[in-house]
Amino acid sequence: MIENIKPMDIEKRSFEIISELLGDKVLDPQNELVIKRAIHTTADFDYADNLVFSENAVAKGIEALRSGCDIVTDTQMAKSGINKTILGKLGGTVHCFMSDADVAEEAKQRGITRAIVSMERAAALPKPCIFAIGNAPTALIALHGMIEAGKLSPALIIGVPVGFVNVVESKEALFAACAAHGVPAIAAMGRKGGSNVAAAICNALIYSASEMLDPAARGWRG
Repeated sequence: MIENIKPMDIEKRSFEIISELLGDKVLDPQNELVIKRAIHTTADFDYADNLVFSENAVAKGIEALRSGCDIVTDTQMAKSGINKTILGKLGGTVHCFMSDADVAEEAKQRGITRAIVSMERAAALPKPCIFAIGNAPTALIALHGMIEAGKLSPALIIGVPVGFVNVVESKEALFAACAAHGVPAIAAMGRKGGSNVAAAICNALIYSASEMLDPAARGWRG
């Protein structure tokens, strides 16, 4: 039977269904909202198992957002999916350098990916940043190198690129480097992920930081 749901109640009902379908599975209360929003975005319950979190990563991400940090993404799709209005109210903005003509030119001249050049540009930003990577494993590899060299200390890294080439390896290497250097991290281990997942995790943190988990608080009306 088709449910008659008001627009403002669709998200709430979706999360109720997710909780029902998770059954007896117990999620860490600190990470629950992030995991459920990833599932909400993808309808993929594997994220209940493959999302891993460094200690207090969610709390540290929320704290950084409340302090006005920016977000860096590796795709315009992720940038589009992040709620920039609410992020702006917290004092932050979203950066994506992937489409910049000078980034493409430099990458071509150096024989490297645009993602690497983009991460180098982002490392020079004057504000603390959350890095949300949903597409390019080379972005994670670049971040790994800068963290290991002591050149970068992000507020949080969200490492959820999707695919086959260096995807698993880059996530594992980055998560280990973050653990070794005290950088908060959230990663989707394995091959799954994507720009939509990166944006969903960012939004979970943004809504928590702004105390707008209720869709009505974000302007939804029935």
